[in-house]
Amino acid sequence: MSTHSNTLEHAETLKHGEHKHEHGWKGYLVILIILLVLTIITVTASRVDFGSSTANVIIAMTIATIKASLVALFFMHLKDDKPINGLIFVSSLLFLAVFLGFCLVDADSRFDTRPTTYKGPVDQPALPTLDAAANNPVPAPAASAPVVTAPATPAAAGPATGEHGAAKQH
Repeated sequence: MSTHSNTLEHAETLKHGEHKHEHGWKGYLVILIILLVLTIITVTASRVDFGSSTANVIIAMTIATIKASLVALFFMHLKDDKPINGLIFVSSLLFLAVFLGFCLVDADSRFDTRPTTYKGPVDQPALPTLDAAANNPVPAPAASAPVVTAPATPAAAGPATGEHGAAKQH
């Protein structure tokens, strides 16, 4: 009985111009492959310096927006829904871009944000890493600050010696 009533309801909804939302598994597979390729592009782009942190953020956010749009359009069936819902989604992305743009402009307009009384590490040298071939630690690059050592005192130098290592007689 329930299958007959479901068939009648389905026929009634199709009669009023509503479309059935069906997507084949091949369409979902294509979207999955596109999302995986975009994820690989995201990881690759994160390892590239595009000149400024603002450019890096804009590129990362653009790729993330494309991926989120694909998920919303196909997996959440937004492309088959009423056009007003798509307009709301696109306008929310535009407002998000404007607000993040204001944050980036504000962050780039500032100089050093640390207080003048800051006494913590500014630029720490890299930690030593292991040489993969020999499994030996590779020394870190030399720090730019000179190393200051205490001068040796004459008492700590030990007995005074003369020529050829013989002790001097006083």
